[in-house]
Amino acid sequence: MAGTSSGIVAGLTAAAVGAVGLLAYQASATVPPDLGGRPASSPAPGAAAAKAPRDQHHPTALPNSSGTGERVVYSVDDDRVWLVDERERVERTFPVRPGNIDPPVGAYWVTSRSKAVTGTDGLPIEHVVRFATTKDGSAIGFSAATGTGTGEPPDPLVRTGGIRETRADGNAMWMFATIGVKVMVIR
Repeated sequence: MAGTSSGIVAGLTAAAVGAVGLLAYQASATVPPDLGGRPASSPAPGAAAAKAPRDQHHPTALPNSSGTGERVVYSVDDDRVWLVDERERVERTFPVRPGNIDPPVGAYWVTSRSKAVTGTDGLPIEHVVRFATTKDGSAIGFSAATGTGTGEPPDPLVRTGGIRETRADGNAMWMFATIGVKVMVIR
């Protein structure tokens, strides 16, 4: 009887491992190619990315050529973010204060989030939404500082990819930008 039971357990284990392997393969086949935080496409080395066209009469309007579908649009030139729903409506736009590391222009996806941590500048931060990592391992993402010194510019000697928002804007970003949401970085 013991030999039969161990054979059944071994068979069930092998079937479970095979099913998990199949599901993992299917999941990996449907992941966007750059979910790992690298840009989907970048300009040629040494070439400056063109600035997306702006509405001169409405400077906070969503720039043309900023992607399609649900996404976060971040302009490194304007230090501004737009939260755009799947119907191409801007749910919210707000100014941000970036660190001293800018992500290259391109398409990214939200890869990780943290409710509350300490930033590279030593300040307590909340609602951290990360979407890119530099070659040296510095994370780039949106966050809201919660402690004292939140209005001061970042220390130029500390490399930081934190793109700071107000706490209200950080809460809106947290609710909108879940894992896998597209982030379009434009000029």
